[in-house]
Amino acid sequence: MPWSTPFDEPIALPNGKMLVTLKDAADYITKLPKAEHDEPEWQAAMEALILVAENGGPTMFARIGFMRGLNRHVPRVFNPDRKDTHWGKS
Repeated sequence: MPWSTPFDEPIALPNGKMLVTLKDAADYITKLPKAEHDEPEWQAAMEALILVAENGGPTMFARIGFMRGLNRHVPRVFNPDRKDTHWGKS
C-alpha cells in the first residue's frame, strides 16, 4: 500500500487544514518540534503509519494512531448522563 493511500475519512486539524493521505499525516508528524515529535503518542502514530503504508492493512489503524497523538492532551472523561442504562429498571 503506497504512502499516497487516502484515509477513509480525511483528518481535520485544529487550524482547519485536512490531511487526506498517509503521506500528509507523516509529513505533519515530521514537521512537529522535536520535543513534541518525541512524545510516545506521536511515535506510536508514526509507527502505525509506517506499518499501514509498507505492509498494508486498514488505514483506520493509522487514523486512530494519529488521532491519539493529536488529542493527547484532551482528558478522557466518562459522562454517566449520556445514556440511560438498561439494567436496574423495574
